[in-house]
Amino acid sequence: MRTRTRIAVIGVGNEFRRDDGVGWAVVERLRERDESGPSPPDTVFATCDGDPGRLIGLWEGAALAVVVDAAHAHPGTPGRVHRLELDGGRLDRPQTTSSHGLGLGEAVELARVLGLLPDHLVVYAVEGADGSFGTGLSPAVEAAVDPLVTAVGNELARHRDATAGGRRS
Repeated sequence: MRTRTRIAVIGVGNEFRRDDGVGWAVVERLRERDESGPSPPDTVFATCDGDPGRLIGLWEGAALAVVVDAAHAHPGTPGRVHRLELDGGRLDRPQTTSSHGLGLGEAVELARVLGLLPDHLVVYAVEGADGSFGTGLSPAVEAAVDPLVTAVGNELARHRDATAGGRRS
């Protein structure tokens, strides 16, 4: 069995639906930050509209996949971030739903059935305030972007440290 080393950081959403573009905004800032080289080798930054097949294709073969997506919660607190990890092949979901027709949970379940899950999956779901057509994040969601960039960077560092020490993250 081959050793997986690839890391996939995926921003899910639609940058033309205001807060639904939070995943894209986080990935863009991570790409800018990565120009100075802090990410582990073999790290791929990608954006996706949330289609389960495309998501699976982006994280297939990854040792670590980190996904950032907008979510709806009832009642919601715009800008609040939920961190979820894959647990036993199923995603432990908060009381939120994806802003896409088929959610991340469906992509995870399909990937599990097909044997295409990453070794480790971390999801950051950000509660949005405005899903209308247009560009730009609401102030509450925009305020969550920099802390999310830091949090994802910390995920990458933990993974790098765990794999360097011979442990799986």
